[in-house]
Amino acid sequence: MRITIDEQKLPKSGALVVAALKGGKLLDTAKQLDKASKGAISKAIKASRFDGGKSQWLDILAPAGIGADRILLGGLGEAKDLKSKAVEDFGGAALQHLVKCGLKTIAIACDPIPGAKGDPAVNAASLAYGARLASYRFDKYRTTLKPNEKPSVTAVSVLAQTPAAARRHFKALDAIADGVFMTRDLVSEPANVLYPDSMAQQCKGLSKLGVKVEVLNEARMEKLGMGALLGVGQGSRRESRMVVMRWQGAGARTKPVAFVGKGVTFDTGGISLKPGPGMEMMKWDMGGAGTVIGLMKALAGRKAKVNAIGVVGLVENMPDGNAQRPGDIVTSMSGQTIEILNTDAEGRLVLADALWYTQDRFKPQFMVNLATLTGAMVIALGHENAGLFSNNDELAQRLFEAGGEVDEGVWRMPLSDAYDKMINCAIADMKNIGGRDAGSITAAQFLQRYVNKVPWAHLDIAGVAWADKGKPTVPKGGTGWGVRLLDRLVANHYEGGK
Repeated sequence: MRITIDEQKLPKSGALVVAALKGGKLLDTAKQLDKASKGAISKAIKASRFDGGKSQWLDILAPAGIGADRILLGGLGEAKDLKSKAVEDFGGAALQHLVKCGLKTIAIACDPIPGAKGDPAVNAASLAYGARLASYRFDKYRTTLKPNEKPSVTAVSVLAQTPAAARRHFKALDAIADGVFMTRDLVSEPANVLYPDSMAQQCKGLSKLGVKVEVLNEARMEKLGMGALLGVGQGSRRESRMVVMRWQGAGARTKPVAFVGKGVTFDTGGISLKPGPGMEMMKWDMGGAGTVIGLMKALAGRKAKVNAIGVVGLVENMPDGNAQRPGDIVTSMSGQTIEILNTDAEGRLVLADALWYTQDRFKPQFMVNLATLTGAMVIALGHENAGLFSNNDELAQRLFEAGGEVDEGVWRMPLSDAYDKMINCAIADMKNIGGRDAGSITAAQFLQRYVNKVPWAHLDIAGVAWADKGKPTVPKGGTGWGVRLLDRLVANHYEGGK
C-alpha cells in the first residue's frame, strides 16, 4: 500500500477522513466540508450519537458539492490528551475502518488542533505512520481470498500544511515500520519455511542496509563451548545457528548497545513434550529473535547514530532419538554446568550462551534480551505488558518510559538472592527450572548468571508477541512487539554520544 504526504487539496474521489474534538468541535477541513455542503456534516452529527470522543467514527455519504465519494468523521477526544501515539492510532483506525470499503484511495486531513501541543508536521507524519503500521497483512499463503476479504484501498494520502517537513519526519518512521513488518513476517512464517538456517539467511539480507552479518554454524559454536545452546537443537535434523548483526552508526570508539534474542523456530518441548492442542502456535517461539532482527533493520534503515549489536540464537527443539534428555548435564560457554530437568525450559539455555558470548566479545554498554520465555508470564501479566527483569535501575526506568511512549508496556518484576537459590543444584552449578512457583522469576535469575555484571534487562514477551485481537496500529497475529520500544530507547538515550 502506498502511503504519501501531500498538500492540503481536497480529493475529487475516494474517501476523505476528517476529525472533530470532544464536544463535536469540527477541525478546519470538516468545517470547510460542512460549509460547502450547507450543513450536511452538522446534520449528520445531530442525527447520531457522535460527539467527537476518542475512537468514535461517523460514516457520511458525501453530500452534493463534495468531490470525495465518502466522508469518515473521526473523534480525537480532548485536545490536551493528544500525543503522537494518539495521532498514530487515529491514522491506523481510519485505515482499518475503510480498508475494505470498496474505494481505492483514502485522504486523511491533518488540520491544526486548537489547544493541543506538538508540531503539525510531526502530527502529519504520525498519521501516515499509523496508517502504514495498520496496513500490514500476512496473506502470503491464502490463495482463495474472496473479493470482500481483500483490501480495496491501494493508496493513502495525508493532507498536510507543510508536506515537505512532514515527509522529513516520516522518513525515519517509515524505516521503523519496515523493521516492525519484518518482525511480523518472521513471527508469522510456519516452521517448515522458517528454521535456523533460513532465518539466518533472512538476517543476511540486512547487509543491503549496511549491517555486517556473521553466521556461526554448529562447528564454530562447539569450538566456542556453547553446550547449552547446542544441546537444545541436537534433536533436530536442522542445524542450529547463531547470527551476529552489527550496525556501526557512531564513532569506532563508542561502546555498542546490544540486543539478544531467543530464536526457537519451533518448540515441541523436546522429550518433555508439550500437549498437542495449541502446539502449532510454537512457530512464534522465535519472537525474541524476530524483534532483534527487525530492530536492526529499523536502526540501519533510519541510519541511527549508534553502534548496535544484535545476536540471535536459532534452534529447533525436537524429540528424536538424539534429543537432549531430562537429567542430562551440559556445559555452557561460560563454563557453568546445567542439569536439564525439563527440556521444555530450553529458551534460557539458548540465551545463556548468547548472552555470555555477547558480553564477552563486544563489552557493550548494556544488554537487553527478548524471549517468549515462560507461560507463567502470561498468567501474571496477560497480554497487556511484557515482563521486565533487570539488574540496573536506570536501564529499567528507561525501558519503562520508552514503552509508555509507544504503547508497548513493560512491568518490572523482582530479582533477589532468595529466588536465585531456587535454581541451585546438588550435582551441577544450576538446574534449568526452579519449580512451579515464580517460574518467570527463576527463569530470569537463570539468565542473570550469564550477564557477568553488565547492565542488563530481560523482556519476557510471551504474552505480547502474538495477538488474537488487533489494535489500531497492530493487526491480529504477529505484533512486531519490541521494535518500536527498543528503537525509542536508543533514540532517547544512546544516539550521537548521548
